Amino acid sequence: MEVNLKGKCAVVTGAGAGIGKAIALELAKVGAMVAICDVMKEPAEAVAENLVQSGVKAKAYPVDVANFNQAQQVAEEIIKDFGGVHILVNNAGITRDNLLLRMSEAEFDQVIAVNLKGAFNFTKAFCRSMLNNRWGRIVNIASVIGEMGNAGQANYAAAKAGLIGFSKSIAKELAGRNITVNVIAPGFIATAMTEKLSEETRRAYINAIPLKRAGTPEDVAYLCVFLCSEAASYITGQVIRVDGGMLM
Repeated sequence: MEVNLKGKCAVVTGAGAGIGKAIALELAKVGAMVAICDVMKEPAEAVAENLVQSGVKAKAYPVDVANFNQAQQVAEEIIKDFGGVHILVNNAGITRDNLLLRMSEAEFDQVIAVNLKGAFNFTKAFCRSMLNNRWGRIVNIASVIGEMGNAGQANYAAAKAGLIGFSKSIAKELAGRNITVNVIAPGFIATAMTEKLSEETRRAYINAIPLKRAGTPEDVAYLCVFLCSEAASYITGQVIRVDGGMLM
């Protein structure tokens, strides 16, 4: 089945780089208009400009997803600019790794605010537009860490595990209006975030992956595009891993 999202507006958070950028580009390839949301203004504008030059309707929106009021304001702008929103990909995320005994309150709160509350802020801001359309796709980017935990990442694991529970709950709330909500749980993906890890840590992750390689942002993006399509209309409330078999 050929995926065609022509006429659909997709909002992608954290779309200035990495997985979010790959998702935005792949959604555009199958016809979607794309709102590029990121706290980093210049990378977001560069992605949007790239899409515009290729003939796609796109615009960058600098926003801190953890800020409820900013999320509401940006949602109003996007709905005005695009006439409505059909697809939301909550991808924005940060890490503030530390062992629990050393982790500060700020390190815990910042990760929860961006990775979990950010998804709440944007979902609440856009779900009414989807309800009005009686059609919608919400894809939340979690992590295998939210399912398995990881030493030094109690804050990140808690946020991603919370995102899974949040997604399952709103999947039940919104299903009656033809809105699906699913979670992608990436494993070790080659991004700027994972490049900051030591070579020893990177090797340990690769050795734990049956496919013996890191994933690419596109590996996640391809699944996201499928979940946003009509081909996935009977899939909701699911957590699908893209991890090379890391967690079985």
